[in-house]
Amino acid sequence: MYFVSGYRGNNALSLLGNQGEYVVDSQPTIYDVAQRAGVSIATVSRALNSLSSVRPATRDKVLVAMRELKFVPNSVARGLSSGKHWILGLVFMQTAVDNNVLAVEEASLLYTDIVIRGAEARAAAHGYSLLLCGAGENHPAGMTPLMNLTGTVDGLIMLDRVLVEDEVADLSRRIPVVLLAGRGDSSAAITVRVDNEQAMRSLAQHFIDVHHVKRVGFVSGHEGSPDSVAREASFRSAIEEGGVTLADVDILKSDWTSAGGEGAMRRRLTLDAPLPEVFACANDQTAVGVIYALHAAGLRVPEDVLVSGFDDITLTRYFKPPLTTIRQSGSLLGEVAVDALVATLDNSELAVRTIVLPTELVVRESCGCAAASESPAEIFKMTATPTMVVN
Repeated sequence: MYFVSGYRGNNALSLLGNQGEYVVDSQPTIYDVAQRAGVSIATVSRALNSLSSVRPATRDKVLVAMRELKFVPNSVARGLSSGKHWILGLVFMQTAVDNNVLAVEEASLLYTDIVIRGAEARAAAHGYSLLLCGAGENHPAGMTPLMNLTGTVDGLIMLDRVLVEDEVADLSRRIPVVLLAGRGDSSAAITVRVDNEQAMRSLAQHFIDVHHVKRVGFVSGHEGSPDSVAREASFRSAIEEGGVTLADVDILKSDWTSAGGEGAMRRRLTLDAPLPEVFACANDQTAVGVIYALHAAGLRVPEDVLVSGFDDITLTRYFKPPLTTIRQSGSLLGEVAVDALVATLDNSELAVRTIVLPTELVVRESCGCAAASESPAEIFKMTATPTMVVN
């Protein structure tokens, strides 16, 4: 039940000054909201806690009354009555800082920002606040901030590489956990991920069917990242099925950043072995660095080498050449993660432990194809339905 401190009724009186004057207390209460909406106090309480037992029309009446009265709920009382903090935590890898400068370029944080914004909007729709926390080996306090967070929030959403599998199992015994990467075989947490397998298969098929390539390369993300591992394995499998060569010398190691992609390609260019016809990159930032290194060496994209990315971050549409990539919705990833976590907190029975989100191949000039016109609505709308996988 939702409790709000204050006097009962809309005629609560206060004694002010030495004149003995009584004035009406202007602080509205839950009783005032109930009277204005024409419902019981219990109904107001249920509506504020977003319980499914309240019909949408009734909840809308309560919300209108709250706005008209400028009623502000008491979040402390709300937490005491429900046994919840009404806060969700989202944990990401701490970014190293050297002399007050981020150790990675700002662009490498763009995708994480999109995920966070989607999660925050959905959390607010459920009545929760979102608390961000950096953790991991780069954090001065290691994993201590994450452990401290478990006493402050109701559940945790973990981005890529924050914890290894054993650590996830330990943490999930304290608090509900949703992972935003991984194979989806965790028995301790729900996993929300993109369909890396289908994405890389569609990309490989495009290179084979449209460009008739015979040799390809791959530039990875951060070592140990579940998404990077899955993308490399899926691309290799699809390429080999098509009779195309992916040589070890053409599997380059990067770290999700443009600087990492540039460095990996510069090292590859020092070798005597001829370049493959294509380099598929594990994400867009890596592809930007790869193209930069190729241009610096006097090679043209796509005339000499084809390049592709993954994510479809905004800047790659304005890059020269515009980048062929795999589009995924970071905001949808954040939204679905919050929905799954809230369902767990509400004791809803989840028949799935893995939720797989759709992707889309976006063909542009970096692979030698003519870029199709794209409206903002087409760019940001993901219409496919997430796939539920029962483990």
